Amino acid sequence: MSYENILLANIPDMGRLYARGARRSASLIRDLKKGKEVGALPKTAHLARGVKLDPTNLTAYQHLLGEPGLDVAPAGFVHVTAFPLATSVMVRDDFPLPLIGMVHISNRVEQFAPVSIHDEFLVRSWAENLRSHRRGALVDMISEVTVSDEVVWRGTSTYLAKDVDVPDSAESANGDARPSFDDLPTTAGRWKLPADIGRTYGKISGDRNPIHQSAITAKPLGFPRAIAHGMYTAARALAVIGQERGDRFTWSVNFAKPVFIPGTVTFGAERLADNTGWRYAGWEPKKGKVHFTGEVVRN
Repeated sequence: MSYENILLANIPDMGRLYARGARRSASLIRDLKKGKEVGALPKTAHLARGVKLDPTNLTAYQHLLGEPGLDVAPAGFVHVTAFPLATSVMVRDDFPLPLIGMVHISNRVEQFAPVSIHDEFLVRSWAENLRSHRRGALVDMISEVTVSDEVVWRGTSTYLAKDVDVPDSAESANGDARPSFDDLPTTAGRWKLPADIGRTYGKISGDRNPIHQSAITAKPLGFPRAIAHGMYTAARALAVIGQERGDRFTWSVNFAKPVFIPGTVTFGAERLADNTGWRYAGWEPKKGKVHFTGEVVRN
């Protein structure tokens, strides 16, 4: 598909994006409840040039996630840098789904070369692959980072908009797979997540979605307590695997059950049978509840 590229002056502010998203979501939800059909995705990509990593924020991210203090950014921090641009697409007037209430169900990152604090790069984000799902509608938000005309990082974030009907669309099974509690990595440790981890990660990432902030802000959106960011748990898993992942790899995660905070996650990671990478998972053993599963595979 051909996209019209719109150059933004800079990476947009997440606070303003969420405010705009909240206003648009209220209007969209009212229209959808009245039976208005979901429109097509915008054939538009947002670009920002001359982007550089924030060294102070990078250091805070590395400290929080347990990554080494290098000049090279972990793949999860590149996601954090690109996330506002993808969000700016989701709050456009012609984006057909409400931002508030969307659920991040999976993420895939392909890193072709590392990104360092010395690089100046271009970020480009767009939406594609709107399709039906038994619980609503799915959409992929794509972001690419380009250094010296070379794509070095590509991320695909898949979101579910609940109770939204997509006309003339075949139903996707994406997001239906339920991980087996009997097929988890055997090497396990425990993560104790404090009540403020959503606010701490939100400050670094800019993702201050109300469902991550506190029980007071999460309850109106259907959660009894705040939940941890999915990308926090996935990035922490990536940090456990460590520098053995190398400079080129594909990192994927599927989110199953939310991690309520404060809380404890049992985590395990082990090498794949073909020795090309690792698989990992986080779960709650007493209730037999799997929170997330994923892989890191060297390219």
